[in-house]
Amino acid sequence: MAALAPAVAALRAAVKSALTPFSGRVLVACSGGTDSLALAATTAFVAPRLDLAAGLVTVDHQLQAGSTEQAKAVADWGAAAGFDPVVVETVSVTGPGGPEAAARDARYDALVRAAKLHAAGAVLLGHTRDDQAETVLLALLRGAGPRGLAAMPVRREVSGVALMRPLLDVSRAETAAACAALDLRPWHDPHNLEPSYGRVRARSLLADLATALGPAVVANLARTAGLVAADNEVLEALAGAALCDAMVDGGLSVRSLDSLAPSVRTRVLHAWARSLGAPGSALSQRHVSALDALVVRWRGQGPVHLPSGILVRRRDGVLCSEGATTAQAPITDEAGW
Repeated sequence: MAALAPAVAALRAAVKSALTPFSGRVLVACSGGTDSLALAATTAFVAPRLDLAAGLVTVDHQLQAGSTEQAKAVADWGAAAGFDPVVVETVSVTGPGGPEAAARDARYDALVRAAKLHAAGAVLLGHTRDDQAETVLLALLRGAGPRGLAAMPVRREVSGVALMRPLLDVSRAETAAACAALDLRPWHDPHNLEPSYGRVRARSLLADLATALGPAVVANLARTAGLVAADNEVLEALAGAALCDAMVDGGLSVRSLDSLAPSVRTRVLHAWARSLGAPGSALSQRHVSALDALVVRWRGQGPVHLPSGILVRRRDGVLCSEGATTAQAPITDEAGW
């Protein structure tokens, strides 16, 4: 019997660890690229051994010629690999924040929609340690705070669906090695070579840093995300309680907000803005700082303009909104995945 390739063993261990607490059905998000294809093949092996039903969902963003054919090829592979159901979600990429953000919003919406339609409790995403390091690097370069530096969570629940990343401790080199060992033929997205995309430039910069400072740069940046995420979780819990306490008829109590530590207050304002319908991908630190100024630097200034046409005013000691959609914010991570 041939020895199991180390990369295949590493992926199987990671996926088994992620899926062990589950029962019922999971879906794997698969574009056909190296990382998601390796994840899908691994899940096809692991899930039946844990008595789990596994389906596959691929998203056609319609952003390039041949996208429909590529989605069909992934679906055909998924069916041959034993996934049930196999779902193709076709989306229209429109919305704020530029094409990357709009595509991301549409993709996450589609994944959660597919999971709910097919009674899947989780969607598995193929992001790796390298993706996590790139996310931290992008956050550093744009001056993000702890929310951005925490990067991508291992697990996040949206509308009762767990979005899970089993491969955050697995390198991109390992997913490529696993594909080679399993004789899989990944699709190489031409957008991954397009320098107009910020993440492509970050990938090139990270490679330069690894060359200059050593390969540990990738693991160190990824580890930073985990350390910051642990601290951020505590602050988010405090902010959630403070948001409830600050709610009054018509908005948020300025007196309650003014009593909070700045790191908690800005989180409260960010969460409130999203609850009003401001998309997370378009809501910036500039918006939150302007809201904060209504609380701590009040000089009778006019309303703050938030994304989606939302206005926030201070009136009689209350922050109140106008033009709010009260819609669920797009399903994205703060880190941009």
